[in-house]
Amino acid sequence: MRRPKKPCPITEAGIRYVDYKDDRLLARFITDYGKILPSRLSGVDARHQRQLSKAVKKARYLALLPYVKGQTG
Repeated sequence: MRRPKKPCPITEAGIRYVDYKDDRLLARFITDYGKILPSRLSGVDARHQRQLSKAVKKARYLALLPYVKGQTG
């Protein structure tokens, strides 16, 4: 038996486009090691998953998000 798909959290929040400057939203979809969560775990649909990955990569490049969390020196 298949489980019903859970609704996309980005769509539920009423966000039309994922912005790279919204670090609080992006941090929800990143693991403790800084990896982007897959859509099967986060429940994000395919369109928003593509926007999310581009936004995270852009935010990392601009130093808004760390590449690796908890790394010192």
